[in-house]
Amino acid sequence: MIIVDTALAKREAENNPVRVAVIGAGYIGRGVALQIEQYVDGMRLAAISNRTLSKARQAYQDAGREAITAESVAEVEDAVSRGRYVITEDPMLVCKADGIDVIIEATGDVAFSAEVVLAAIEHRKHVVLMNAELDATVGPILKVYADRAGVVITNADGDQPGVMMNLFRFVKSIGYNPVLAGNIKGLQDYYRTPETQKAFAAEHHISPKMATSFADGTKISMENAVVANATGFRVGRRGMYGPRCDHVREAVNLFPLDKMRETGLVDYILGAEPGPGVFVLGYNDDPVRRGYMRYFKMGDGPLYAFYVPYHLPHLEVHLTAARAVLFQDAAVTPLAGPVCEVITVAKKDLKAGEVLDGIGGFTAYGMIENAAIQRGENLLPMGLSEGCRLKRDILRDRTIAYEDVEIPEGRLCDKLRREQDACFPGS
Repeated sequence: MIIVDTALAKREAENNPVRVAVIGAGYIGRGVALQIEQYVDGMRLAAISNRTLSKARQAYQDAGREAITAESVAEVEDAVSRGRYVITEDPMLVCKADGIDVIIEATGDVAFSAEVVLAAIEHRKHVVLMNAELDATVGPILKVYADRAGVVITNADGDQPGVMMNLFRFVKSIGYNPVLAGNIKGLQDYYRTPETQKAFAAEHHISPKMATSFADGTKISMENAVVANATGFRVGRRGMYGPRCDHVREAVNLFPLDKMRETGLVDYILGAEPGPGVFVLGYNDDPVRRGYMRYFKMGDGPLYAFYVPYHLPHLEVHLTAARAVLFQDAAVTPLAGPVCEVITVAKKDLKAGEVLDGIGGFTAYGMIENAAIQRGENLLPMGLSEGCRLKRDILRDRTIAYEDVEIPEGRLCDKLRREQDACFPGS
């Protein structure tokens, strides 16, 4: 986003930085702090909220900054106005405080982040989600709230949905019709658990549940549902096709052209180079342009593979924050109601009375499905599954429906989901 660096340089020259707050000081949150404070002009990480205060303080220290603790909205506002850095255990303080332009939500939790994001929107803060799980579950209704408040809610540059959507917009802008937006994935095993992923998680300093969601297909389903909702694209079948190939250029021959041209598809390829990146298939059958594309070594057409061979989440998320504040432009946001959903599928044989342990756990994995089918079969969204108690036995690889579970009482995410279903009855 070349225009963004120029706009941020102007804010730096005017001593008027974009003021950001981050919710969550985990692996990604720490990276965001370092990036903004050490490598970005015209922007300031004014506050970090984290339930463990010492981790928020450490994130600032790693970024070469010292922070003070705030225990009220007034204390946050005073510190920000004086150019101090703030840490707090209570995310509502930064959501409510004047002086914060944009909130970056980086927890990956659904129930908790729903509370935070709605509060930020109600207090007219732009919101950047590094949280495909929340976005895929209740993103459309949060967009309704954001539109009413006159703020931007968006998924992030650098995460796969943001990279896919930027590429989608680029392909469209040069005269090619995007017909598939895809992810390049190295592993897909529905039965991975926090135990199997423990060593990988330790090596990369992430939680075992996060590592499991990457491996068992839940994360890619969440990310591609976010892209589906932003483009109107669907899935060709439950769980996507996910063909294996050696190089992303082969993708032009691996998906059904009729379905791509009819509705557009979100999907992935497995084991391909260059990974881990994303790709978009663009269609144009103009014979003159096909000659140019052969000259550019893009293939014979009329379908062409455009790709980005990397994604750099915390290195790019500041671009999303700047786009929202300075240009009111979203990297990835729902067009309207849900187009695709992520449904809950048993990872093993489950017994009545068991409690589902959510995304990246031992009990279930998430699988993308077209929203009309999810609604017709009344299937439980994976993002709402944590804490649900089974009413009956469920065999491995069987979908779990709303009528199969008791949902915990009093969660805002369930209330938002009911509002979303009522707001978009035709989705």
